[in-house]
Amino acid sequence: MKIVVVGKGGREHALVRALAESPGAPELFCFPGSDAIFEIAKPVAAKGLENLITWMRENAIDLCVAGEESYLVKGEGLANLCEKAGIPCWGPHLQSAHLEASKEFAKAFMERHGIPTAAATATASIEEARTAIAGKYPTVLKFDGLAAGKGVAVCLDEAAAESFLSEVFVQRRFGDGRVLVEDFLTGPEVSIFAAIVDDRYVIFTPARDYKRIGEGDAGANTGGMGAVASRRLVSAELMATIEKTVVAPTVAGLRKDELPYRGFLYFGLMLTPNGPKVIEYNCRFGDPECQAVMPLVRGDLANFCLLGAQGKLDPRLISFDEGWSVCVVLASAGYPEISRNGDVIRGLDQTPASARVYHAGTRRKGDGTWETHGGRVLAVVSGGPSRHEAVAAAQEAASKISFDGMQRRRDIGILNFDS
Repeated sequence: MKIVVVGKGGREHALVRALAESPGAPELFCFPGSDAIFEIAKPVAAKGLENLITWMRENAIDLCVAGEESYLVKGEGLANLCEKAGIPCWGPHLQSAHLEASKEFAKAFMERHGIPTAAATATASIEEARTAIAGKYPTVLKFDGLAAGKGVAVCLDEAAAESFLSEVFVQRRFGDGRVLVEDFLTGPEVSIFAAIVDDRYVIFTPARDYKRIGEGDAGANTGGMGAVASRRLVSAELMATIEKTVVAPTVAGLRKDELPYRGFLYFGLMLTPNGPKVIEYNCRFGDPECQAVMPLVRGDLANFCLLGAQGKLDPRLISFDEGWSVCVVLASAGYPEISRNGDVIRGLDQTPASARVYHAGTRRKGDGTWETHGGRVLAVVSGGPSRHEAVAAAQEAASKISFDGMQRRRDIGILNFDS
């Protein structure tokens, strides 16, 4: 089997490694990829999305796996172009990917299908947003489009709201777009992932990520500084509620609205006192949750995704480890405001064999050493039969690695748990 994974970050590194461990030993390619990914997968000699489709057709690719969200909504959409070319794609069509690409679209979808979520008002200007906030704090502001995980602000006061609104409407940090003013919800968060094939689905191991740069959830929002994953993260009773009130109605809503879906769907949930409510959808695996979840997947992921892309869901092909997995992100100096590149990474050869190190923002130098080349540089992942053991193993492995200005949280898998 010949598979192309589309993307270049730590999530795609985790997906490529998981696919490589499938029993059929698939031949793997990646576009645009990275130096670390190319140690497992071969590079694709293509420039741009249209050229990628041509290359896949000419090289008889059996399956395209969408990792990075931007390609799903770029141009005609990755999955749509694959379908035209007769290439099975594990990733949703353009029209369905708007669940992630437009928070306003997603909010209307949830309201239409009775899926629990926070009330929100769509605004097109800074004045409209101020009126919608009406002095009510805390409030949540969401840029409508894709923003690489940085388009959401939880504003505790007017100063924070004004700062974010200025970024969106004055500085145009994320490009043109509207802002949702959303009610503030309280409760622990959890990430649920489903593999969806038309009207059927399989729920993967749930996870919890940590967005703030500093320990104790202090400081600026990031794309994610770590994650913890386990089947035991959510009780069977709560998972049944989530499936009944969120997952099943979402899948039914996709079918009713004629939105084709074959691929992973991420449900970002807040476990409020009034039950689970959807914060956001992502039309792919989360990052860094993917890095925490993939080591817990057993079986034949490659054939699972291929058959799914062809319209056949076979849950028997995969299973899930019942233990815990903890992912610790190592970020560059200045992140998330800026990303300092070029710092030499030390200690990669000192991490234990039981740990997995996924590269998110690195580059290999001519002498074979690695240097930083992005905000979130590495994701260090370890597992264990208990959460405490997995936390200790992940932090121990992460401590072996260093680079100038490195930022790392030591409370991943500890904060937001009772003990």
